[in-house]
Amino acid sequence: MELKYLSGFGSEFSSEDPRCPDSLPKDQNNPQKCPYGLYAEQLSGTAFTMARNQNLRSWLYRIKPSVGHLPFTIFDGANITHNWNDEKPDPNQMRWKPFDLPNPIKNVDFIEGLNTICGCGDPKTKHGLAIHVYSCNTSMKNRAFYDADGDLLIVPQLGVLLITTEFGKMEVAPNEICVVPQGIRFSVDITVPSRGYILEVFGRHFTLPDLGPIGANGLADPRHFLTPVAWYEVKDNISYEIMSKYQGHLFVCQQSHSPFDVVAWHGNYVPYKYDLSKFMVINSVSFDHCDPSIFTVLTCQSEKPGTAIADFVIFPPRWSVQEHTFRPPYYHRNCMSEFMGLITGQYEAKKGGFLPGGATLHSIMTPHGPDKKCFEEASSEVLKACKVAVGTQAFMFESCLGLTVTKWGLEISEKLDSEYYKCWEGLNSHFTGPK
Repeated sequence: MELKYLSGFGSEFSSEDPRCPDSLPKDQNNPQKCPYGLYAEQLSGTAFTMARNQNLRSWLYRIKPSVGHLPFTIFDGANITHNWNDEKPDPNQMRWKPFDLPNPIKNVDFIEGLNTICGCGDPKTKHGLAIHVYSCNTSMKNRAFYDADGDLLIVPQLGVLLITTEFGKMEVAPNEICVVPQGIRFSVDITVPSRGYILEVFGRHFTLPDLGPIGANGLADPRHFLTPVAWYEVKDNISYEIMSKYQGHLFVCQQSHSPFDVVAWHGNYVPYKYDLSKFMVINSVSFDHCDPSIFTVLTCQSEKPGTAIADFVIFPPRWSVQEHTFRPPYYHRNCMSEFMGLITGQYEAKKGGFLPGGATLHSIMTPHGPDKKCFEEASSEVLKACKVAVGTQAFMFESCLGLTVTKWGLEISEKLDSEYYKCWEGLNSHFTGPK
């Protein structure tokens, strides 16, 4: 089935499955009787009284309301945690080798394959974030999931995800991302073992960054964000699991019908996907570096203007033309936490050690930068126009919050690179002044 999408970011959409024409009510949201005998259900992503330009909600017209399920109970089949206070902080530079795919003798779906690496804050107070990785080898069968704590930004690294949501279907491949906002139910199907990264922000939503002096155009274009069109299925008298992430814990309940029975919907609170290859890169054409904020695709801002709870930043293929400039990323200490992942290729400042499917964490004010080999080569290379990061897509989750690594992230000793610090050993003094 060829999937269709609606384009735009933050737009007011409406969609109905073509099998049921005129299924959207006319001129009102909640008629006494909906077309086709459907139930009307509102999904609110913000408070009712939020300012109009920030108010998020959608109306769903479904075969059965989502309230029809048995009580929730605890689910212990995944390694999600928000127990940051149980772990000691560690300011060291950290690097993880590529995370394993599941053992093929055991079936592990998207939810069962979740592991939390690090995070900060508390979903109860709707402030903070968590960073997870997923690794799965089977599809979710008669099982759906929703996150009551926040939005999920999903970054596939290996394998295509077919994501069924209450709003319709999305196909999300490596070098694409998708966002499933808080509360929206979804299921993940795969055809090959799959792996990737997830950024979760509590109680807030991702937006496009302001462009400021860049002007009206550039970075991620709103029209390139795609939202699925309405699609429904009818499944009755079955055992269907609804899984919920609530206050940092997983719960599960049973219901006898599919949650993907939405025949029509309208609103601006929707899931969406984005192709990273469509990002319009802004960069220096004279000397020195622009700050990496020019590579921001999506942001989740804090109350402090210009400061992000989380930024999603990419480092895509681009031309490098700066004169009199050390072109790789410079040495740096930052008031933000920087978690990096690699989708494909070789990151220019750490060729060889930082691999696709792995990760690094450089904590607040912990120094980092290019390794010795990169520094020596870039300091003496002939500067000419060249394209960098060809065949590569690295990304960064950046946050103003201090991230704590989980027990799982610290104890996967075969993946946590205890010798990461050695890539900076042997950086020689080139000082030419008096001693």
